[in-house]
Formats: sequence, structure tokens, C-alpha cells
Amino acid sequence: MIRIWLSGLLRRRGGRLLGVAAGVAMAVALLAALGGFLGATRATMTAQSVRGVVVDWQVQTVSGTDTRTALTTVRNVPGTRTALPVGYAGTSGLAATAAGTSQATGPGVVLGLPDGYGAAFPGEIRVLAGRGNGVLLAQQTAANLHAAPGDTVTVGRAGLPPVKVRVDGVVDLPHADSLFQNVGAPPQSQPTAPPDNVVLLPQGRWHATFDPMAKGRPDLVHDQIHVRRSHTLPHDPASAYVAATGSAHNAEARLAGTAVVGDNLGAVLGAARSDALYAQTLFLFLGVPGALLAGALTAAVAGSGAQRRRREQSLLRARGAPAGRLLGLAAVEAVVVAAAGGAAGLGIAALLGRVAFGTAGTFAADWAVAAIVAGAAIAGATVLLPARRDLKASTVVAGRTAVEHRSVPRAAWWVLAAGLLLGSLAVFRVTSRTNYALVLAPEGTPTLSVDYWAFAGPALLWAGGALLAWLVADLVLRRGRPVLARLLHPLAGPLSGTVAASLSRQRGTVLRGVVLLALATAFAASTAVFNSTYRQQAEVDAVLSNGADVTVTESPGSTTSAADAARVAALPGVRRVEPLQHRFAYVGPDLQDLYGVRPSTVVAAGRLQDAYFSGGTARQVMDHLARQPDGLLVSAETAKDFQLNPGDQVSLRLQDNRTHRLRPVVFHFAGVVKEFPTAPKDSFLVANASYVARATGNDTAGTLLVDTGGTGQQAVARHVRATLGPTAHVSDLPSARTVTGSSLTAVDLSGLTRVELGFALAIGAAAGGLVLALGLAERRRTLALASVLGARGRQLSGFVWSEAGLVATAGAAAGAVLGWALSEMLVKVLSGVFDPPPSALAVPWDYLGALAAAVAAALAVAAWTAVRHARRPPLTELREL
Repeated sequence: MIRIWLSGLLRRRGGRLLGVAAGVAMAVALLAALGGFLGATRATMTAQSVRGVVVDWQVQTVSGTDTRTALTTVRNVPGTRTALPVGYAGTSGLAATAAGTSQATGPGVVLGLPDGYGAAFPGEIRVLAGRGNGVLLAQQTAANLHAAPGDTVTVGRAGLPPVKVRVDGVVDLPHADSLFQNVGAPPQSQPTAPPDNVVLLPQGRWHATFDPMAKGRPDLVHDQIHVRRSHTLPHDPASAYVAATGSAHNAEARLAGTAVVGDNLGAVLGAARSDALYAQTLFLFLGVPGALLAGALTAAVAGSGAQRRRREQSLLRARGAPAGRLLGLAAVEAVVVAAAGGAAGLGIAALLGRVAFGTAGTFAADWAVAAIVAGAAIAGATVLLPARRDLKASTVVAGRTAVEHRSVPRAAWWVLAAGLLLGSLAVFRVTSRTNYALVLAPEGTPTLSVDYWAFAGPALLWAGGALLAWLVADLVLRRGRPVLARLLHPLAGPLSGTVAASLSRQRGTVLRGVVLLALATAFAASTAVFNSTYRQQAEVDAVLSNGADVTVTESPGSTTSAADAARVAALPGVRRVEPLQHRFAYVGPDLQDLYGVRPSTVVAAGRLQDAYFSGGTARQVMDHLARQPDGLLVSAETAKDFQLNPGDQVSLRLQDNRTHRLRPVVFHFAGVVKEFPTAPKDSFLVANASYVARATGNDTAGTLLVDTGGTGQQAVARHVRATLGPTAHVSDLPSARTVTGSSLTAVDLSGLTRVELGFALAIGAAAGGLVLALGLAERRRTLALASVLGARGRQLSGFVWSEAGLVATAGAAAGAVLGWALSEMLVKVLSGVFDPPPSALAVPWDYLGALAAAVAAALAVAAWTAVRHARRPPLTELREL
């Protein structure tokens, strides 16, 4: 009997069976594909984090420890590739005489580097001038001393005579923050900036110079062991963090208190853990609703034949079929649907993984199993459970009833919808507050936590929005027949009242189509808006970090004249060049970065966003700064620390270029700036470049923002390097996009975007067309009987097009409102993904237009097919039914 039943299903109900399997396949493919993205994203974050670390461990020995013994111990730790000793010594000051002038600096640090250090740790030292070995000066130090290769520098020693060294080269230290960290100190105790004055000596010369000083001042001299570790780590940042920190703890245990391990590798992996968890929340927020919607679509497809299935079930029961046999037949149908849909879904996911994410994006076995289980659950819930419910709740006579009876929703349903929406609003207000953290990753701990209450907001909004759309559509169909008849008159003509009554009487199919189209539209719109906003903020983040398409940064002590800016502006591909002064100023005891700008042009050149400022748009704040020459914009932290109010006088200490001494310069507080191109995250200042130049006697720029029109940035960067020479640090926007840390905005979401939006488009078209087509197929008998009673082809078409128009209009309107609310909620709740937060949502009108066209086309095809069947001879239709 099972074989006969299955053969009959495939022959007579093959289309509906295929539709149910397609819904299962869609859910399986979406889950498996997004699972592949999640795995690929985690691997990308780990690789980016590890790639940015040059010295994995800095092992600082305790005073009195034999460094050679500690070095042997570290080299024997499993996973150690390279370990070299480095000496650190404090100098009381540096001095040099060049071009007839003498310069002196304050205290600094002198490192003793062994031979081969640069090759062992590539990227730690970048040669700017001269040789890469011997006596080297850091770029800032060379600028402070006006020294160059070949000059002589005097190095002060506490309690001992100074020594003179001849400079062999000038270098940049790109990783100075970690190189000069306080090993073993908590993050809040680390220095705010690396030392300004740094000298690098060969290890033998360093020992000869500072070993005598270590006897009298051991507090100024210590040794470190710099370690390069194996980077064979788990792909997940959290697992990689546990592995890396475990190795560091093992090394400390082996050293038995003789040294402290500064785990740079573990630190960057620890920062990446929260980003990986954000990727997981993206999967939950954006992927799970799509899978649930695919399941709802599958249920709608299966449910569209529920009345026919009940009649068939009643016939079998009347002929003596037991309940167990009927459940077995339904189970066979569910197994066929699950198997076909699961296999097709995994095939689609594998293809999407390779096309959208590359080979790394193919799903793993665990994701395949999870997706198959989800598909089987959907098949069981949409095929097997309804059959079991009908067996228990329906009699043979009730199952053969041809006319659908729908109960009127009780007031409790309206109360429930209001409660769901109010609950969603309450959760949203909590999770969108300032300083709210969706993901919490405590520093130095292996555990992470997610506030899963944040998921309640969108979940309640989905449920409340769907229920409200159903209730409103049901109310309109029940109570609004006169209005509905007038609205349908252009399509149905004189039969508009009859059409309205028919839609009201058998409104189940219409309600199902309206709600599913609303949910599909909301899913597509919210996903598209979130992805578009994500891409917008990823670009803003890259521009904020780099400054412009191409950015030229000079040392604060070097000169970048108007002639340099003119030379860059004359290069091919350059549209304009914006000079940006970069100075250092003391605000009380705090040393902060000061940026001198031209307010009239910096907004466009720096692509300044309104979200960068408080109290007005970017243009308004800069216009106010232009009208107040001595105006000063300070960071929110500085304004709070010093309790500044608009108009307050602020005295900064700046270096006068004429006397080379600090002098007070009076400014007036003009506003708060939260972000600025190339500026640090915490504290900085922005002022008028002309005022800073007059006050300091120095109009040179420290940074050039180069606008290339968004094209050819890397080619222009190469031309700029060739033009300005090695002392200028040139960075381009494409490179900045890949080195903004392991932040989630550094992950390329283009593949995920294509997959999500493609699925959203398919679900939207299916919700609009497939559900309508199946619903109209259930009405073929009604249309055929109407034809027998004398209805003409135009009148039959009016029936069909009226239902299609109602589903399209109501579903699109409800979906647009729900999609807007979901977009606002997703962007607010997932604000940790965006850096900086967006000032406005980015609406992808092209995609939304394509979505509307796809849904309209699907509805039109479904309606046209139904009209074609309605125009066939009625006896032929009735015979086939």
C-alpha cells in the first residue's frame, strides 16, 4: 500500500510535493551556507590576528636571573621557532650637533639587538635611511635631534659618563606599542604612548655600554627574550586564544618565577574572540529568521493542500484504514520530502560555498548534519504533525466538508499581539542604550558571554508583526467587504461584491499569502538594509583609519611644505590634496594629538561623517570652527575630564618652532569631536590650521590627505612613495580595509551578502507567487463551477487578479513597515559590529526595486496560470479534479 500511495503522490500531487521539498531545500541550503560563512569568518579572523603579530612573546627576566638559562628554557618550550635575547636600558637623555646647531632630548630607551634580529622578526624594524644594522635611531628621535646617518649622538647614562655613537641608519618601529610595553602589567597600567627617544645598538656594544650602569642602577636595565611561535592554531579565535595562552602559562611554569611572559599573540587573539562571537550573532540574527521563514513557507505549501488531504484521509478511514497506517503514509511522505529537500539543499550550499566564500567556505560535516536535522524537523512539522492532528481532532464527516469555516479571532489575540510588540520595544530600549554590550569578553579570561536577551527584541517583533498583519488582514476581510468591493471593482467589475464575499468566506489562503509575503518582504528588506549599512560603515571605518584614498604621514619633526603637496597634486590620478597639521599639545599634564585643519575643505577631503561630531552636522561644526579662529574641538573624554563648557578658555602648551620650547597658546572650547581621520580613539584635539601656524611659527603639515576619486589608490600610492622618498609613510585605502585589525568590519561580507540577499529574493518570490498559485489551484473547482453557472472569462480573471492584487498590496505594505522596524532594531542592537556607528541607515533601493519586481513577476505568473486554467472548458477541469 505504501508503494501505491507514494506512486500516486508523485503522479497526482508531484507539484505540491516538489514545492514542499523545495522549501526544505531552501532552509537546509541557507543554514549550511551560512554555517560555512561562519566557519570561514572565524578562520579569517584568526589568520588576520596572527598575521599582525611580529613578536609573539616578550619574556622579561627577573633581576638577577641568568638570561642564558631562561633563553634555553624558552627555546625548549614546544612550538617555539625563534628566541633571541634583547637588552633594554634607560638613558638620561640624548644630544647631537648637526648643521651647526645642538639638540638635546629628555629620557629615552636604548635597545640591544642581536645579529639577525631583523630577519628573525620581519616587520619589527623598517629602514628609512642608511643601513639596517649598527647604530640606529628611531624616526621620531632622528627628527628631534635633527640627526641623519653619519652624525654623532651622545647617549646619557645615569651615574656614568655619556658615550658617543655614530648613527648608521634611521628606522621606523611599526609595533612600538608592544615593543615597549610593561611586561606583566594590566592593560590599564600600560604606557599611553611609546617613548619618543629610542636608540638601537648592536648587542655587544649595548652590553659594553650598559652592563656597568646595571651594577649601580639595576632598575634601569633589564633583559627580554623575544620569541616567534608556531602559528599552527585552531581556526576559531576562542580556541586559538586558549591554545596560545595555555602555551604561555606553560612557559611561565617552566621558568619557575624567573621571568614573566608578555603574550602578544594571546592578546590579539583575545581581542578577536568578541569579533568571532559577533559573527555568530550575525548568523543568529540574519540566518535563523531566513531558515524559519523557509520552514513557514514549506508549511504554507503543505497546508495549501490540507483540505484535499483531509478528504483523502476521511475516505481511507471510511474504508477501514487504521490510524497507524494513515500515520505511516504521512511519515513516508515526510521522509521523501526530507530526503529530497536535504540532498538538494546540501548540494546548493556546497555550490554557494565555493562560489560565494571560496574553498574555505564549504560547510563542515557538523553543519551538514545540523542542516539535515533542521530540514527533517521542518518536513515532520509540516507533513507528519498536521496529519496526526487531523486524525485526532477531525471526524470522517468533518474531513469531507468542502467549505472552509474560519473562527473569528478573539480579543485575546489582539492583546497578545500588543504584548509581543510592547515587549519587543522594551527589550529594544534596553539593548540600544549607550554602553550596552551585546558581547562581553573580559580581558585575560578564556570565557565569553553573550546577552541573549538581545535576541528577544527581534524575535518578539517578528512574532508580533506577523500576528498583527494576520489580525488586521482578517479584520479587513471580515468587516470591510463594502470597502473591499469598491477597491476590487476595477478588476472584478460587477462581480466585485461577489469576489469580496468569496475572499471573506474562504480567507484562509489569502491570509496565509499576505502574512508570508509580509514576512518575506520584511526579511529581505531588513537583511538588505543591514548589509548595505554594514558595507557603508566598513568603508567609513577604513577611511577613518587611513584618512583618505591615499594618506601621506610625516614625522612631526620633519617638514612637509606646500611644495610637497603641489608635487603630489601633480601626480596622475590625484584629484586634490588636503594638508593636515599634526602636532602634539599638552592639556594640563596630558599629551594629546592636535590636528590643524582647513574647515572649508576638510569635510569633503576627509569624508567627515555627521556621527563624528556632537551638537551638529560635520559641515555645521566646521563652519562654526571657521568663524572662530581660536576655536578648539576636543574629544568627549577630554571635555568630561576637564568639565569644559562652550566658550571656556583652554590653554595648550605647544612647541614654538622659533625657540623650540613649549609655550602656552590660548584656545576657546567650540565643540566635541568623537572621531577624526588618522586620529587615535581616545583623546585628541582639532583646531584651525592657520591659528596653529601663527601661534607656533610653523605652517608645515604632518599629513597629506590625497583624494583619487575612489579609483587607482594603490597606483597613486606607489607614485607618491617614489616622489617623496622613504621618509614618508604612504598608506592606501584598499590596504587599510584589510589591516583594520581583526575587527568584524575587516571581514569581507560580499559573499554572505550575495547568499543572504539571493535567498531573501527567492523566499520573497516564493511567498508571493508559489503560495498564491497553490491557493488558486485549490480554487480551481470554484472557478470551474462558476464557469458552468455562466461566468465569462473576464469575470473569472477578475476573481484571480483581485486575489493577487490584495495579497500583493497588503503583504507589501505590512512587510515594508515590519522591515523598517527590524532594520532599525538590528542596526541598534548590533551596534558593536559598526565602528563608528552609522548616523543613518543605508537603503539599497536597487535591491528593493529588484525584490518588488521579482515578487510582482511571481504573482503575475501565478495569476496568469490560474487564469489560463479558469478559461479551460469547465467539464475538463472538473474531470481532472
